[in-house]
Amino acid sequence: MSQTKHQRKDFRFFHRLRVRWAEVDMQKIVFNAHYLMYFDTAISDYWRAMALPYEEAMHSLDGDLYVVKATVEFHASARMDDQIEVAMKCARIGNSSLTFHGAIFRGDEHLISGELVYVFADPATQTSRPVPERLRAVLQGFEAGDDVLDMRVGAWGELGTAASGLRAAVFVQEQGIPLELEMDAADATATHAVAHNRLGQVVGTGRLLQPEPGVGKIGRMAVHRALRGGSVGRRVLHALMDAARARGDREVVLHAQRSAVGFYLRLGFVARGEPFTEAGIEHLEMFKPL
Repeated sequence: MSQTKHQRKDFRFFHRLRVRWAEVDMQKIVFNAHYLMYFDTAISDYWRAMALPYEEAMHSLDGDLYVVKATVEFHASARMDDQIEVAMKCARIGNSSLTFHGAIFRGDEHLISGELVYVFADPATQTSRPVPERLRAVLQGFEAGDDVLDMRVGAWGELGTAASGLRAAVFVQEQGIPLELEMDAADATATHAVAHNRLGQVVGTGRLLQPEPGVGKIGRMAVHRALRGGSVGRRVLHALMDAARARGDREVVLHAQRSAVGFYLRLGFVARGEPFTEAGIEHLEMFKPL
């Protein structure tokens, strides 16, 4: 790999982290091996940025990725408590290989360069296979700035099959809510939003009811567990709020699980009333004017 240093404008994707005490050595700088860990951590978030749950995505593509080369170049050192950003991009897609270039920045200062080369292969034999055209299109589209989500808004008859699978995984399997409570008659009259990634996998969903004129009630918000903390939930919520606004609602309300209150606060929702228990889980009513 050349010694050419990168600039921030060369990348679309950045993963932010802060150097921890356990990652510095006796010279009080980041121990060299940790930079590979930083790049590997950023690659995991790169897949999330494309709305791809890695394990399920690779299974659907009938393969997996294996590192065949990892190179690190040192231009300057990071130190404890530095806030750094790890930039990654897919620089080349060969017949069976993917080459990622990485750069670690402290502000605008380029500290570290990296290159990771993966081979797409059969997970049973680890023999290489051609990079699937679907994966090639997702990677090229992401680097070109394309939207990673296909958001659909409609009725249960159109979107119910897609929504119900993710809702069952989140609410029934993860949270232990009985299926008869999770699936109810309100689905038939609700407006639903479903987010698909570019492989066609369902990664987010929610629904919109109208308990009284002018009020939209958002519920059944679910995001694939591997993609939480990204933009999927926000995109689903905004799609439902747009649908409420389009029909003339003056506000939207929702019952937020206690663990999700911070998410809604950051998006401008306000708490109203006292906490209450619903399906065995503590909730808080929140609202936002439209």
